Formats: sequence, structure tokens, C-alpha cells
Amino acid sequence: MTVVAAHEPLPAEVDETRDPLAGLGVLVRFMLRADRVKLPMWAGGLGVFALYVSIAVPAAYGDDVAAATQLFNGPVGRMLTGPGYGLSDPTVERLIAGGYGLYLMLVAALMSIFLVVRHTRVEEQTGRAELVRASVVGRHAGLVAALIVATITNLVAGLAVFVALVAVGGFALIGSALLASSVVGVGLAFAGIAAAAAQLSEYSRAASGLAGGVLAAAFVVRGGGDMPEEGGTLLSWFSPLGWAQQTALYVLDRWWPLVLLAVTGLVAAALGLVLSSRRDHGASFVPVRPGPPRARPSLGTPWGFSLRLQRASILAWTASLVVFGFVMGLFAEAMLDAADDLPEVIRELFGERDVVNGYLAVMATLMAVFVAIYAALAVQNLRSEETSGRGEALLATPMSRAGWLALTLGVTVVGVTIVSAVVGFASGLGAALTTGESGFVVDVTLAQLNTVPAVLVILGLAALLFGAWPRALPLTWGVVGYGFFAETFGELLDLPQLAADLNPFGHVAQIPLEPFAAVPVVVLTVLAAALGTAGVVLLGRREYAAV
Repeated sequence: MTVVAAHEPLPAEVDETRDPLAGLGVLVRFMLRADRVKLPMWAGGLGVFALYVSIAVPAAYGDDVAAATQLFNGPVGRMLTGPGYGLSDPTVERLIAGGYGLYLMLVAALMSIFLVVRHTRVEEQTGRAELVRASVVGRHAGLVAALIVATITNLVAGLAVFVALVAVGGFALIGSALLASSVVGVGLAFAGIAAAAAQLSEYSRAASGLAGGVLAAAFVVRGGGDMPEEGGTLLSWFSPLGWAQQTALYVLDRWWPLVLLAVTGLVAAALGLVLSSRRDHGASFVPVRPGPPRARPSLGTPWGFSLRLQRASILAWTASLVVFGFVMGLFAEAMLDAADDLPEVIRELFGERDVVNGYLAVMATLMAVFVAIYAALAVQNLRSEETSGRGEALLATPMSRAGWLALTLGVTVVGVTIVSAVVGFASGLGAALTTGESGFVVDVTLAQLNTVPAVLVILGLAALLFGAWPRALPLTWGVVGYGFFAETFGELLDLPQLAADLNPFGHVAQIPLEPFAAVPVVVLTVLAAALGTAGVVLLGRREYAAV
């Protein structure tokens, strides 16, 4: 072993490791290789969404795009979509940019947050980053590589959006390039924010939650600024999302607000690098709060322990969906005002007889899709516990594998019911406040609870895959995504009956548009119970931590 004195220069092979960006290129290639499926799906998904609206909006509204402005250009519409530039003299281009552009930006922001946190804090939390750092890798190489990969992914996504708008929609080059650049700018700004957030917490969920909280705050601030008048107010300029939309797409086509997004991304990324250099590997700037010296008696029971593990998820999903549901309920008045002028295809989606009740029924189904995401994540977290080794410590107690899954499913069923009831109440309250019809509170709450059996089918399917073939667990997300697609666009695309029957959310009655139907509820509940039971049994028979 060579001993180097403190006053002597380091050998050349040791000096190389002092380069903070050593191994950067290798790490970039490694991250791209590791995410060879996820990143194209994210970028392609943004392009497909832009492609869809480029085709569907002209097909839905034709030459009568003015009818849609009643939905988007009121105070509630501006809160949900943006400042409404050009909607007083609407075109298809302006309708797409003003009504749907914000959601392209939100998806890009979420993509960047998940990507950066996954390649930084998750790697540290699992110990993989320490193994990589044992090689000739600089201190900042991992974070900079994650930011480079985020930049590449956002640029590809922006190109996909641009091609969809120009090649398929036939929209103006300058406005389309600016919309694509706005999507990229928001994505890169939140990549930098995620890089800084990853330094503040030892846990990836907290880091993602912190960056996601900034995104939620940006949405709320922008919505508050855009509500009072067309074009927004001063408050709109305090949000990164507001900067992107103040480009006034297909109207003024201003490029300079994107500079604010670029500066935000660079400053946040630089802050992340500075914070990274001032902390220990694996540590964070926000210390982990020590728990109480004694556990509550309930934690000594399997049920109490399982409930404690899901408590944060239940509270977070409930809080998020309550806000979303309440805002969607407020939009009922806009639907009521525009009911007579809506295009035929939109009336078919919400129901010819009663557009408002049809809208609330569709919103209940949309909320059920989000609740199903919570249910699927509960089972996916079990897989993470299994592969990380934490579940092994739990199973060293008298808890069996079958009991472990059964308890988790039981707690998730309770969580699904609670979240659905509270979200339904919030949605109904929003509709009641804006329309003056107090009966919506009860109707929408019942409508949301009516979707619980469909959500439980998703939960049962996830349990079956976890118990029988855990590697196929991601198929659950395909079923959830298909349910959302079929419910949203099924009637517009006139899907075959067999394809419609594969959608678990399509079997329950569309309350409050339709009366309650008991048979679908009973059948879906029995199916969910059968799937869950099969998963519990099969988990006890397969090899633990199998692929």
C-alpha cells in the first residue's frame, strides 16, 4: 500500500478523481441506457397528446370554435387553462394553445421532476450511487448527468410536440415552435428545481413532494393571477407556468418570457450543485426528525402498522384530489352556461339530456382513475419493500406473506373508500356553490362512491400480478391508462363493445346522469375480491423476491 504524506502532491491517478465532473459522459450514457423505455414513453406521450388535440379539437368544434371559449374564457376556465390570449377572437390554434398548452407544460414538469430525483436521490437512498462513486466519478458528475439527460428528454419531447402541431395540425411555424419551446422551458426549469430539492431531503418521496409542491404552488399562483381578466394580472408573473403562458401563443408570440424560465432552471441547478458540495453523501440539509421514544400501542398490531405505512399516502391523495375535485365542481356553472352552444360531439360525451349532470358523472370517473393510481401504488410499494429487503425484516416476525398482502389490501380498501367519499363531497360542494343546487353535494358524493368497486378491480388486479408474476406488475398501469382513455374518448371514437367492456370504469352507472344500478357494483366487487384472494394465495406459494 502506498502512503502519501500530507505535504506531498497526490499521485496522478488520485488527482483525476478530484475532477468534479469525472466520468460524466459514462454516466449520461448509463442513465440513457437505464431509461431506454421510460424516457421515450414520456417524450412520446407528450407528442401523442399534442397530436391528439391537433386532430380532435378541429373534429369536435369544426368552424365553430367560439363555442369553446365560453368554457375556457370565463374566470374558472382561465384558472384551469391560462390567461386566454386570443380567445376573444378564437382560432383552432389559439384554442389548443390556450386550452391545452398548460397541461403539456405540467406533464413536462412532472417528467423532469421524476427523472432528476430518480437519478440522484433515489440512487443515494438505495446505495447504488455509493457504488458508482467508488469508481473514478466526480462529486457532481451524477447530478450534472441527470440534468443533461433531462435536457435531452425535454428537447426530444419539444420536437415531438412541434412536429405534431405543424405536420399534423398545419399550425403556424412560429407559434408552434414557441409552444414547443415553452414546454421545454418549463421542463428544464423544474429539472433545476428538482435538483435543488434532492439536496434537502434524505428520501426520494420527500424530494419529489417538495418539487411537486413548488409546481402546485406555481399552478395556484398562475390560476389566481389569470382569473380576474383576460391576459392575466401582475400575480401571473410570479409563476413559472405563468411565464410560459405569457408568451401569448399564436397571438403576440413573445419569446422573451422564456428567458425567465431558462434563468430559473440555471439558478436552481447551480443551487443544487452548491448544496451538493456542502453535504455528506447520503445526507441532506433537512435532518430527519427523530420519532417518539415509544411507539403507539397500535403499531404493535399488524393492522395498525399497515395503516401507519399508508397514512401519508392517504392524506396526500385526499388533499390533492379534494382541491382538484372542488375546482372541477366549480366548472359546472360554465358547462351550464355553454350547454346550448356546445358542439354535438361534446354533448354526446356528457349526455344529450343533461349536460351538467353528464359532466359531473364524467368528472367522478376521472377522479376514480386518480384514486385507482393510489390503489396501484399501494401494491407497488409492497414490491419495493420486497426487493429492498425491508419486507424481509417484517416477515421475520409471525407475519406471513399472505397476511402481509391481505392486510395491505384491507387498509387500501379503507383508504380508497375514504378518499372517494371526501373527494366526491368536495366536487359536489364546488358544483353546489357555483350553481346554487345544494343537491349536488349528495349526488356527486354518491357518484364517487359508486366508482369504488371499479377501483377495487384495479387493486385486485395489482394484487394478483404481485402474487403471481411481480415482473408484470406494471401492466396495472396499462389497465388504468386504458380505463382513462376509454372513458374520455371511447364514445367519441365509437369503440367496439368488446373494447368498451374491458374498461372497468365503464360498467358502473353514470350517477347523477343515470340512476344507481346494483348489479354492476355487486359483480365488480366480487371480481375484485376474487382477484385479491388469488393474489394473496399465490404470494404464499411463489419464491420471495422473485422476478
